[in-house]
Amino acid sequence: MSGIGEGVADLGQGVLTASALEKEQRLVQDGHTHESACLNCGTALVGTHCHACGQAAHVHRTLGAFFHDLLHGVFHFEGKTWRTLPLLAWKPGELTRQYVEGRRASFVSPIALFLFSVFLMFAVFHSTQGGERPADVRSDDRALSRQVDELEGELARLQDRRKLAASKGQTTQELDEEIGEHRDALAAIRAAQGENVDVQINGTRFPRLTKAVQKFRANPDLAIYKIQTYAYKYSWALIPISVPFLWLLFPFSGRFHLYDHTVFVTYSLCFMTMIVILAMVLGAVGAGSVAPFLFFVPPVHMYRQLRGAYALSRRGAVWRTFLLIGFAATALALFFVLIMAQTSF
Repeated sequence: MSGIGEGVADLGQGVLTASALEKEQRLVQDGHTHESACLNCGTALVGTHCHACGQAAHVHRTLGAFFHDLLHGVFHFEGKTWRTLPLLAWKPGELTRQYVEGRRASFVSPIALFLFSVFLMFAVFHSTQGGERPADVRSDDRALSRQVDELEGELARLQDRRKLAASKGQTTQELDEEIGEHRDALAAIRAAQGENVDVQINGTRFPRLTKAVQKFRANPDLAIYKIQTYAYKYSWALIPISVPFLWLLFPFSGRFHLYDHTVFVTYSLCFMTMIVILAMVLGAVGAGSVAPFLFFVPPVHMYRQLRGAYALSRRGAVWRTFLLIGFAATALALFFVLIMAQTSF
């Protein structure tokens, strides 16, 4: 079972346990407490929240209230979501600018939205990309391993026969030819398994990436699982990887700072993640032919976010959009290198 599946299973068990405890420990019939002093600090209550520590005046002791608090704490559901998502989709520059300027109470924070969208993307991926392919890959690996074992055994027998023939002064030409054929066959299979792959970039050898590619080709099923796991764990690294590239669009600017760029990058990554989710859902419902058209959405979104967030002219936003597309591809490549390097351990 995948980690997400185990998490869902644990959540289900927690719901059942909490439900049982609620039936036994419910202190107030309607699930609400009615007090005149704050239960957290003891300050006399005036209004709906304690003016000293900020805790709500009335504590809800129901299972529904517990999960409401969970959703609110993790993702600030309620009105914030429905005010944030439309702006993120259609006016990302305005959303970015308002958040940077301090108008934040109405919006989900970029990091909270990013974490949730990444979680949702991998959950959708595991739900929509299932099938028999991993099993088929494992079967192919086992077949190749059996061929290697058989060839190595036959090669050892041929070499023993050659030694015996040579000791008796007999000709070994035919045996040498068979030995050469078996060695060539073994070399071909091992190359297919990735044992002879050497990754070089600009003439420089990267042994860790070479090892990762070898593992991927030798056992694609396990390698893909590890790539998914590390991509999920290190998804946050896309933010610090991308921010310096965005800074290059406004070098030494006194108007815009690294914080501004970080908010921009995080909201942009949220939207791109949701585009990936939409593409997977379209594929799952049989509308995969529509998904390629989503390829044209990110450049338009980048343009609108650049122009709105940094108050750029059309020309300034256009040339920066082209550069940003290249920077984004470079950042993704660096992230992929990071993930591949992790799989080599």
